[in-house]
Amino acid sequence: MMNHKSMRFAAKLNGILIAGLVFLGWAALSMDVSAQQSSKPSRVDLDQAIQLALAHNHALKAAQSQIPQNQAQEITAAIRPNPVFTYDDLYVPIFSPGQLNSTTLDNITEFDLGFSYTFERGHKRQARIQAARDQTSVTRSQVTDTERGLTYNVAQQFIGILLAKANLDLANQDLSSFQKTVDLSESKFKSGAISEADLLKIKLQLLQFQMDVSSARLTLMQALPNLRQLLGYDAVPADYDVTGELAYTPLGLNQEDLQLRAMKQRPDLMAAQQGISVAESQYKLAKANGKRDLTTTLDYTHVSALNSLGFTMNIEIPIFDRNQGEIARTHFAQTQAQETATETSETVMTDVANAYEAVKTNAAMVELYTSGYLKQAQDSRDISEYAYKRGAATLLDFLDAERSYRSTQLAYRQALANYMLSLELVREAVGTRNLP
Repeated sequence: MMNHKSMRFAAKLNGILIAGLVFLGWAALSMDVSAQQSSKPSRVDLDQAIQLALAHNHALKAAQSQIPQNQAQEITAAIRPNPVFTYDDLYVPIFSPGQLNSTTLDNITEFDLGFSYTFERGHKRQARIQAARDQTSVTRSQVTDTERGLTYNVAQQFIGILLAKANLDLANQDLSSFQKTVDLSESKFKSGAISEADLLKIKLQLLQFQMDVSSARLTLMQALPNLRQLLGYDAVPADYDVTGELAYTPLGLNQEDLQLRAMKQRPDLMAAQQGISVAESQYKLAKANGKRDLTTTLDYTHVSALNSLGFTMNIEIPIFDRNQGEIARTHFAQTQAQETATETSETVMTDVANAYEAVKTNAAMVELYTSGYLKQAQDSRDISEYAYKRGAATLLDFLDAERSYRSTQLAYRQALANYMLSLELVREAVGTRNLP
């Protein structure tokens, strides 16, 4: 028997062991969570963002699940009819137990045992399998088209973040530069070189710069979660950032080359073309279903001390129902599929043409700024600032030059973003990101 002290010691020891196990489990869980967090990239470029979205986007995963669903339907289409087993036992003298003997069972009671099987005619099974396989091919192309749309949305959000970051950097630079002007103006006001009204105008202009910084920061903070939603919240940490900059990259293909590539690579066009095969296989299946199946039965019968075998078969006589309605419908569905494929090909050509024109137009706008307007706006501001600080220019002239410089810089960044977006639109219209 354990005494009281031994029992208390054992209880304390058990408590220490339990606490140690809980601590070890908590530590292991913390290490696992930390490892998962550390495995998430904290800074991603555009290509990484697209890969993360293709791997983690839940809407895309939901669309991808349609492929194994269609493959399961292929299994269903290939299933053969089950055989049918029948058994009956007739004239059993249950209510006359005295007659329940071997003589009665052999001479009066009837036993029937049968197996039936339906043979499908018209190659129905092969037609079902082909129709299911064709539908799976269409689904694959549709999922690829979903990936194409997701890729463009990621690129669009990514470029929006780059624009927001560029605008925020510009706003911070303008605020820092103008703050020096405010400090100088306060010194000049104290020395009597400018009036209080001019000083107040400059300080009010400072408010505009501060609002620009706040607005640009808000735009950036809203754009990052929008992109994270496309990437998947489990793909990047909450404090992630993007790398890259707004840049002009000329397109090395003409419109005809892009259209030729699109006609070969656009997944929605491939799905529409595969839809023709689906319509044809559905038409063949409808014709096969018009053939009536043959059901055969093999029976064993024991009656009046006689054992015998019987063979029967039955088949519908297709007088009224020959599946003619479904045959007619699927015949017209073939025409619909062909017209849909033609319409989709025309849409592809139009998409490429519009995207190419957008690239040309936005490229021309970028070149306008880089050909001289950026430098002119910079020089105008620098000259006005230099002249104002030395009393050779009015405050209004300086503020006007400052506003012109800021609006030109913002417009240039927007032009770069528009060009990059139009380039992504060309990639989406063609159906590939691999463009020279």
